[in-house]
Amino acid sequence: MSVNRPKFCFVVHPLSLEDVARYEPSAAGKGAPIVRKIMEWMPAWNAAHVTGVRTPDGRETEGWFVSACLLPEQMLEFPREDVYKRILRAIEIGVELGAEVAGLGAFTGVVGDGGVTIAERSPIPVTTGNSLTIAAGIQSLFRGADEMGIDAKEATAVVVGATGSIGGACVKLIAPKVKHVILVARNQTRLQKFHESIEGELPCTSSCTTDISEAVRQGQLILTATSSTQDVIQPEDLQTGAVVCELSLPHDVSRRVAEERPDVLVTEGGNMKLPGAPHFGRVREPGQEFDLNLPRGTALACMSETMVLALENRLENYTLGRGIELEKVIEIQEMAARCGFSLADMRAFDTAITPEKIAATRAAAQERRKGVMA
Repeated sequence: MSVNRPKFCFVVHPLSLEDVARYEPSAAGKGAPIVRKIMEWMPAWNAAHVTGVRTPDGRETEGWFVSACLLPEQMLEFPREDVYKRILRAIEIGVELGAEVAGLGAFTGVVGDGGVTIAERSPIPVTTGNSLTIAAGIQSLFRGADEMGIDAKEATAVVVGATGSIGGACVKLIAPKVKHVILVARNQTRLQKFHESIEGELPCTSSCTTDISEAVRQGQLILTATSSTQDVIQPEDLQTGAVVCELSLPHDVSRRVAEERPDVLVTEGGNMKLPGAPHFGRVREPGQEFDLNLPRGTALACMSETMVLALENRLENYTLGRGIELEKVIEIQEMAARCGFSLADMRAFDTAITPEKIAATRAAAQERRKGVMA
């Protein structure tokens, strides 16, 4: 017999113009200027009802994906107060439906101060979900290293977006497992200041640069966690046999990598398998499922963190701001495991990475190395 727990809401938004149709099918085929204009005035709305998330010991929660409607670039360009209002209205819709804890998805957890102001104004506790995203990303990166036969202890790791809330924590968690770590970010002053503040406590050697291409060329293990709306990882910069784990939405890795570099393993690091029999029912189109663009039963780690907090009855502001507490990363990973959440199967460029695909990637890397050495 299931035991119901507090309900949750999670604020979502389209990641690109092409993505708008996933939220609003009637937008398909309309021109970009019209879609952008509609998004400007479109109010927040309840997109999906989430049911069937159930732990092995019978605890169950339900929730809602509420759309804040704006595109990533609009969230960065529009007056911050206008964006805050849109996000807060989405949370209020969740509260009206019964939610007791809220999660901030994609750019809603990035804009401004990383959820701090939203949490201060929200009627219920808030999390960005970044702690579980970090935990899942670290697991995914080193799973990829194992699959590609990379000896992490002798490897150079590159963290792109190192001064962000996710990237900064990933640097600290990756450093004990590798030989050298390179921190990459756009703002030279902030990057140098951050590097200087942690360099002495890192158990491996480290360096920093604002030149993404230069850094990526040196790394065997690459983790990206940027708030960029453009591709930042290009195929010509990657080493033979490299592993790239991306935690960013929109994605950081150019699709050209899939076409031009069969010797490189790219994986989306922030996905989790949900316990129970989860169902994401579209609210406006009863009987249809809301497409997360992920395999059935899988959700983003940031969504999963919000669900875990509800299942564990932890109705509190959890992951907020630019500085992530490593203790919380460990704690939420333990809570998620207790609730039956697990790391999702490997996936990249909207396609599953099968054992056969991994074997082919390893073989392509070996052939490329032979060609270079010949």
